[in-house]
Amino acid sequence: MSDLARSVVRMIRAGSLRVGLGLLLVLWTSAPATRAWVMTDWADAHATFYGGLDASGTMGGACGYGNLYSVGYGTSSTALSNALFNNGLSCGACFQIVCRLAESKYCYPGASTIVTATNACPPGSEGGWCDYPKAHFDLSYPAFQKLAQPVGGVIPVRYKRVSCSRNGGIRFTIRGNPYFNLVLVTNVGEFGAVQQLQIKGERTGWNYMRQNWGANWQANVNVQGQALTFKVTLDDGRTGEFWNVAPSNWGFGQTFEADYNF
Repeated sequence: MSDLARSVVRMIRAGSLRVGLGLLLVLWTSAPATRAWVMTDWADAHATFYGGLDASGTMGGACGYGNLYSVGYGTSSTALSNALFNNGLSCGACFQIVCRLAESKYCYPGASTIVTATNACPPGSEGGWCDYPKAHFDLSYPAFQKLAQPVGGVIPVRYKRVSCSRNGGIRFTIRGNPYFNLVLVTNVGEFGAVQQLQIKGERTGWNYMRQNWGANWQANVNVQGQALTFKVTLDDGRTGEFWNVAPSNWGFGQTFEADYNF
């Protein structure tokens, strides 16, 4: 148990912290998870852009986020090549990207941008940039424009994983029916990419959810009429428990924001 968790437990025992239905208690664990790739060192790749000048064509995508403005990602987004997308387990990850000035006359000196992975760049596209095993970023036009003159088309870049800075708590959007819960996880801080998700009703134990597609996770369990708690594991191994995020009268189609984030 981490120092934070021990402190919270001591506060609860001492009566100085009340834990109610609306309070989210985040307990960190050091237990390793089955991880997607995690890299924090700089590596080489290339970048292009898509989605139009206003980035309207980047909405939706293989992560299932839909309107990127409503989930908080806006135009600072990228589609990833297959080698980076990891079958959707990299959805929500944040990357810092810089243009390799010495290798392209189109790069802006000192330019850098941080983007969130929201889509997949399909293999077989023109130039084969997204084909395995290439590392490639198909950026939104506004993100690309921060790095280089768009006339460059394809630019050499360097990239690394970075922590995601988010406003507010993690959000859980619940869809489905009484025996099929589909949960979209958005606005995840720190490393951003969810590797594992569990759901718990107030009268049930923990149930592992299975990745359905992108950032959508499913569980065939009836938890209607129960306050819902989620356990989120990121691809760097960190785990957070988000208690009673959804009240017992939650309904399908609703989004619930936790009081905390990673």
